[in-house]
Amino acid sequence: MTPRVAIIGAGPCGLSQLQAFEQARLKGADIPEIVCFEKQADWGGLWNYTWRTGLDEYGEPVHGSMYRYLWSNGPKECLEFADYTFDEHFQRPIPSFPPREVLYDYITGRAKKNHLRRYIRFSTVVRQVEFTEGQFRVRVKDLVADQERVETFDFVVVATGHFSIPNLPKFEGIEQFPGRVLHSHDFREAREFAGKDLLVVGSSYSAEDIALQTYKYGAKSVTISYRTAPMGFKWPEGIEEVPLLTKLEGKVAHFQDGSSKKVDAIVFCVGYQHNFPFVEDSLRLKTKNRLYPGSLYKGIFWMSNPKLMYLGMQDQFYTFSMFDVQAWYARDVMLGRIALPSYEEMAADIAHWQAREESLANPFEQIDFQKDYIVDLADQVDYPSCDWELTTELFKVWEHDKEQSILGYRDKVFRSPCTGTEATVHHTPWIEAMDDSLASFLGN
Repeated sequence: MTPRVAIIGAGPCGLSQLQAFEQARLKGADIPEIVCFEKQADWGGLWNYTWRTGLDEYGEPVHGSMYRYLWSNGPKECLEFADYTFDEHFQRPIPSFPPREVLYDYITGRAKKNHLRRYIRFSTVVRQVEFTEGQFRVRVKDLVADQERVETFDFVVVATGHFSIPNLPKFEGIEQFPGRVLHSHDFREAREFAGKDLLVVGSSYSAEDIALQTYKYGAKSVTISYRTAPMGFKWPEGIEEVPLLTKLEGKVAHFQDGSSKKVDAIVFCVGYQHNFPFVEDSLRLKTKNRLYPGSLYKGIFWMSNPKLMYLGMQDQFYTFSMFDVQAWYARDVMLGRIALPSYEEMAADIAHWQAREESLANPFEQIDFQKDYIVDLADQVDYPSCDWELTTELFKVWEHDKEQSILGYRDKVFRSPCTGTEATVHHTPWIEAMDDSLASFLGN
């Protein structure tokens, strides 16, 4: 019988897995029967923007954390698909830091070119994955028809990502705070905070970007509260960093250094949980956000049952390109092209990578670490060539650019590691570019 593969999620990770199989099929390989289950009505995962928060139209938790006016906060050249470049998609060079709609167009453009929609069952949520009698039993619900069913599969790929279940800390007085309180998962519109004093709790990428977005669209002030260390950028007047929030008294926020600030709204940018309630406990990944999660050989295969795979579970510098390489490697294991070692050898390999991760001293070393992880996979599969060394150089230049100008780093241009093409300069500096549409970005 033809093996069956279930892919859970049709976002960037799931589409990468579908693309990997499709490329093998086009080269003459016999591929398994593939079924991709997608809870949303369309593909794209987090990049499929929705105005909804909380629950969707079927009462399901909203997956998306995407907001209006989001622009890439890293060079597009470091996430480029080697088998479908930006040059191919747009038929000309474009700037290095596109907004969400442009990246969504790019991601889905490859999927459309390869007719991947035929593998996907939309508006279908996975309720349970369990392993019994040598196969996976996958219980799903068709949300439109309001019907459940159970199917069996030989392999399961969890491609749901880990940016949809928010962490929510508690602070004294938060229940009585009279203003708006939300997690970045539910942030949708920067203009909501125009003219207001905003408190952002967190010190990573979402805190950085939401602070900048709200500043750009008219917030009166933005106060960023950090737990361990400030981001330390050269913030413009109107943005400041302070130690961790300790308590709230009415609208007054108090911080660990004894300072206080009256604020109108609070956005928690404190990360997400790796949460997979639909996977039975013995198969469920439980990890903090780190560059090399435990229990996953090559960052992909569930050690105790390698027929279960997780894509994109790492803390990330690289995104789309890393998901691609993981998907190609997972595909080749499922096709029997790569044999997995013993449990003991897998455990030793994970321990080796995690020991190296724990020795990393700064973001530059973390970038090199993730690049080495990607190359370790890419060297064993037929993923198209990419200048991975160049990507690390670009990331490091990007880090310096942010230190020099947190408002201007998105105006820089980079060279593609896939085609060698240099990006064009955007027609409007990012801080002045209020229209984030595809048409405006491309100058159409």
